[in-house]
Amino acid sequence: MAEKIKYNVVVVGAGNAALCAAISAKEKGAEVLVLEKAPKKKRGGNSYFTDGAIRFAFNGLEDLRKVIPRITDEEAEKIVMPPYTKEMYHDDLMEATKKQSDSALASHLVNESYETITWMHSHKIDFDLIYDNQSFERNGKFHFWGGLPVKTGGKGVGLIQKLIDRAEELGIAIWYDAPAVKIHKDNEGAIHSIEVDKQGERVNVETKSIILACGSFEANKELRAKHMGEEWNYAITRGTEYNTGDGLSMAMEVGAQPYGQWSMGHSIGTDANAPTVGDFSKPGDIFKKHSYPLGILMNKEGKRFVDEGADFRNYTYAKYGREILKQPGNIAYQVFDEQVRGLLRGEYDREEATYYQADSIEELANKLDVDRNQFVTTIQEYNQAVQDGSYDPSVKDGKGTAGVTPPKTNWALRVDKKPYYAFPVTCGITFCFGGIKTNAKTEVLDSNNEPIKGLFAAGEMIGGIFYENYPGGSGLMSGAVFGKTAGKVAAEYLQKTLV
Repeated sequence: MAEKIKYNVVVVGAGNAALCAAISAKEKGAEVLVLEKAPKKKRGGNSYFTDGAIRFAFNGLEDLRKVIPRITDEEAEKIVMPPYTKEMYHDDLMEATKKQSDSALASHLVNESYETITWMHSHKIDFDLIYDNQSFERNGKFHFWGGLPVKTGGKGVGLIQKLIDRAEELGIAIWYDAPAVKIHKDNEGAIHSIEVDKQGERVNVETKSIILACGSFEANKELRAKHMGEEWNYAITRGTEYNTGDGLSMAMEVGAQPYGQWSMGHSIGTDANAPTVGDFSKPGDIFKKHSYPLGILMNKEGKRFVDEGADFRNYTYAKYGREILKQPGNIAYQVFDEQVRGLLRGEYDREEATYYQADSIEELANKLDVDRNQFVTTIQEYNQAVQDGSYDPSVKDGKGTAGVTPPKTNWALRVDKKPYYAFPVTCGITFCFGGIKTNAKTEVLDSNNEPIKGLFAAGEMIGGIFYENYPGGSGLMSGAVFGKTAGKVAAEYLQKTLV
């Protein structure tokens, strides 16, 4: 370890949260080093694989036009955009987490969300409206729903590229193939250096401020099994293979307090033949299957097991993955008929999508690995239970079932128009909800709830925000909000230590 290098702020990770932290620290005057465990061609963490949907509070379309200035007056006339206020965002977050979300962290995420979006826009991050998956066209106008109308330009790939471009433009150093190994504190308990395995060479970087933003432990099967249960060995990893919990281990070695729901994570229904880890040659969230509210979900026993219409997809998809994991063989089938086939999201039309098609329910059952008789019976009973009413997928229409368990609360149509389709899905884990404890200033706290001097965290590293479930798009927003905060606070801490 002969080589010694010094930076004001060292950011561990190179995804959305980490790069927002690096840019924020740099604009406050710090000299910043970013450490990326992955090689350059696999940089970007989980953010690289996201579709880019990002949830923030706004008061109406005019707020969105400030960060998407290319929306013309003519286009705006064709948009129906309900406001999504801070109160609505906070309520959605608390409802999804069963009121377990840390109140200080939740408030910071919500209250800083729009300001962070405008800050990202000022740093050349592009945004687009999500016409295809978050709106329905009716009478020549696009009606947006679910509080999630915006995505980053170019999805996750575009977001990471823009953040990298901006970081390099600002003179931020980035090391690839350079995992952080160990954090060191001085005799007074303050951060003073970090060890790095820089392309096989052990290097010591002197620094007074470290921001940990290198993800959770979802790619580590041993840790998943230990904290979440043995069944999680069968889940596929949707994102980067490099999120193995290194940052969490390093943090706890220097006294960080574990926090949040370590037994749970963000998991979805994804194509049963999706890669076992994120495929960088096919970036973006292309294997997910999120139109299940328009159909029914069935297991190999030929039975339904969730209320597919309990709420908009935005509020159920992150928890239904684990319900699929609980099913025999860790697999389920999303079943649709022709009357809704044209309403399904774009991922169902990709060449990567696995599906079966038949002209009768009986023929479809014969093509699947299911209990044929029960499969047919379940659909017959479901069809009989569907109630009359007005069908409208742009709102919670209340068109449900009666007399079957589980019920379907909204969007219940009889499955009776050929051809019929079945898409096999399994559980894909995105990130784990457990992390380390911080305050809203992103200072990492020890077992006495005191800040560890010079140590900060952002993104999936922070525990206590998400429990059980989460509102779609909140993860990307959380990374940006707490990343921006961490960079600012780390730089301010550095300035105080130099006085």
